[in-house]
This record gives sequence, structure tokens and C-alpha cells, in this order.
Amino acid sequence: QVQLVESGGGLVQAGGSLRLSCAASGNIFSINSMGWYRQAPGKQRELVAAITSGGSTNYADSVKGRFTISRDNAKNTVYLQMNSLKPEDTAVYYCNAAIVAEGFTYYNEYWGQGTQVTVSS
Repeated sequence: QVQLVESGGGLVQAGGSLRLSCAASGNIFSINSMGWYRQAPGKQRELVAAITSGGSTNYADSVKGRFTISRDNAKNTVYLQMNSLKPEDTAVYYCNAAIVAEGFTYYNEYWGQGTQVTVSS
């Protein structure tokens, strides 16, 4: 059983910072890409940032220059450092990972339970 567990959400004032963490655990053989998505009330879930196993990254235009994604492959953990937060960043943030579980030969997509980020103006 593979699971993703997120932490680090909360309430912050505009201009502040938060750091999200997501740890993958269970019978993992390998992890390919890891990333963060978010979903605001009444809106579709959108990609915020993603990182490959080799460290290549991509970001949504709305967060470029403010957010930084990183990962620790030894810990099967991905991070999202969020700086200069804006009220429009308010959303539930979900961790996502493409993981090959032990005994399998293909990737499955896994999701965390979500963590709330609220930015007050």
C-alpha cells in the first residue's frame, strides 16, 4: 500500500511564506515525477509545480518566481516553498506522484489527502 502524507498548510498573511511537505511511504519500488496541485472553491484543480526524478521542474505561470519545488529522493519527499503569498493562492493543495509499487512494472498515480492554505489580505 502506497500513501502520500502532506503537511505544512495553514493560515498566513499576504506576503508571508509557507512550506509544504509530502512524504511517500509504503511498498515503493521507484518514484518518477512528483508535484503539487491546488483547487480553490468553485475552480478546477490546477498544476502548481512538478519535479522529475532528475530534478527538472516546471511551474504554473501564476507562481513562477514565488514558489520553489524540490525533492529529497532518499526520503521520498517533495517540498513546496511558497513565498510572497497572495490571497489568490488560497486553496487546498494536493501532492501527486507517479509511483511504481513493488511487484509492479508500471507507474500509478497517487494523491495526498490535501492540505488547506489560506492567505489573508
